[in-house]
Amino acid sequence: MSIADAVGLVLARPSRLLGAEPFFMEFIAGIEERLAEHDRSVLLHVVTTHEQEVAAYRRWAAHRTVDAVVLVNRAVHDTRPAALRELGIPVVVAGEPAGDAPTVRTNDEGAVHQAVSHLHDLGHRRIARISGPNTLLHTRTRTRALLQTAGAAGIEAIVEEGDYSEESGAKLTEMLLNRPDPPTAIVYDNDLMAVAGLNAAKELGVRVPHELSLMAWDDSSLCRLTSPALTAMSLDVHLFGQMVADSTLDLIAGAPVADRWCPTATLVTRETSAPALIAR
Repeated sequence: MSIADAVGLVLARPSRLLGAEPFFMEFIAGIEERLAEHDRSVLLHVVTTHEQEVAAYRRWAAHRTVDAVVLVNRAVHDTRPAALRELGIPVVVAGEPAGDAPTVRTNDEGAVHQAVSHLHDLGHRRIARISGPNTLLHTRTRTRALLQTAGAAGIEAIVEEGDYSEESGAKLTEMLLNRPDPPTAIVYDNDLMAVAGLNAAKELGVRVPHELSLMAWDDSSLCRLTSPALTAMSLDVHLFGQMVADSTLDLIAGAPVADRWCPTATLVTRETSAPALIAR
């Protein structure tokens, strides 16, 4: 065993979102479950900026607090991978790759193709997406895949940038539905925004799914408990966390670590997707 017996995870996001959004809790549970089998644990630190995140890495390196870190939410012009290399902290990346660091990836392009194909088959020809922050690389990957897939299928795609919060989901849904040419379907980049969007549509008197289809990215109990229940792209987030832990354990042990791919998210059809109306 090493001195630390801990794997560090820093989340640069508002703490209120961490409590409301199920994704990271399930992700951390998957990591923790696998690490516990090897008498290790997750050291979680929540900050608001990447600068604060790098400062945490510097403290950990100075005190040898962790054996490795898991890096999440790769961003455009991301300084964190270089800082970790400088500090000599082993790192596993969850999501978009960073240099030669071992990575556990998700197939966002394949999931976007499933989502668009489902809505296209239902007759939707004007689809909106309320995304996460555009500074995140996986947001840009999804946006690029959406525009390419929609364009090839003759679908008009509208992308509005949200921030994963309930407030942005509600506000942007209301804005989209008040357009002269509102979309017939909206895809949300997380479950929290989707639930808020469903409530916003109800308040505007738009019937879901009769007049508007909705889809969440990342299935959760929130999606299953809404009325009507939300159609969702379901990624096995717990497995994703376990795979990240496996790569991290291999890295700590000094074994070769090949990149891993988490199984592609699958479409779970529920009550919020239906054939599009010809006119709204």
